Amino acid sequence: MEPYYAEHIQESAQWISDRIDRRSLDIGLVLGSGLGDMAAQVEDAVTIPYERIPHFPVSTVEGHAGQFVIGRLEGKSVIVMQGRFHYYEGYSMKKVVFPIYVMKQLGVRSLVITNAAGGMNRTFQAGDLMLITDHLNMTGDNPLIGINHPELGPRFPDMSEAYNREYRALAKQISEQIGHERNEPVRLQEGVYAGISGPNYLHPAELTMLARLGGDAIGMSTVGEVIAASHAGLKVLGISCITDMAIGEELEPLTHEQVVAVANRTKPVFIELVCRFVREVSV
Repeated sequence: MEPYYAEHIQESAQWISDRIDRRSLDIGLVLGSGLGDMAAQVEDAVTIPYERIPHFPVSTVEGHAGQFVIGRLEGKSVIVMQGRFHYYEGYSMKKVVFPIYVMKQLGVRSLVITNAAGGMNRTFQAGDLMLITDHLNMTGDNPLIGINHPELGPRFPDMSEAYNREYRALAKQISEQIGHERNEPVRLQEGVYAGISGPNYLHPAELTMLARLGGDAIGMSTVGEVIAASHAGLKVLGISCITDMAIGEELEPLTHEQVVAVANRTKPVFIELVCRFVREVSV
């Protein structure tokens, strides 16, 4: 890691802390493409654009507002990333995960990470949600390469349960409750997320390869953030919104607009699931 990386994290966290009236935050949420509207659920919100925060990168992707929303959600004190950073934007992996460490410095102990993803598992369909059980880091990089700052985490962090089992069990229980109330089952899958660098959508042969390696969904985010979260000792719930099917042998053309459109259709159930999880989880 960069020589002054830990100092920059502390300076960013202090700058944010000076502008909010909360001593500590409970839960961090990272909102992916088309899912940023969830931030509207936050009460007593303070909004801080990333561009104002010292040492912060700026989100450049359509559908990502590029700001923190800090306030109360379902009785918990939360900090919401309304838009994230991606390796394909030209940022180093260290910059991509920088906000994760800042949230830890602000007191966050639990993290909900969301994304829009393509479904590689043939039993999935567009509009499903997927609880991430594990991931394949296919980005070719790792945010922990370089100098390790012990105050951020150990040199060799364990990744045996990067996606918390208890959090997944709670999310499944909540989804069943929602389905019962709506009289319509929530299509909640479980699977392995394959994270790639992007920005291009993959070729058919590449998708076929990743499916054979055990990937159930594919996207261009999340893996670096979860590695950093595990390094920092945070418990993680990861949820993918399956916005399209990415079956190598049956691949059809895809645009970012299509991804956002499906995420928008899935949004009501997705928001309800995450909000109830925030309410019921112990942190």
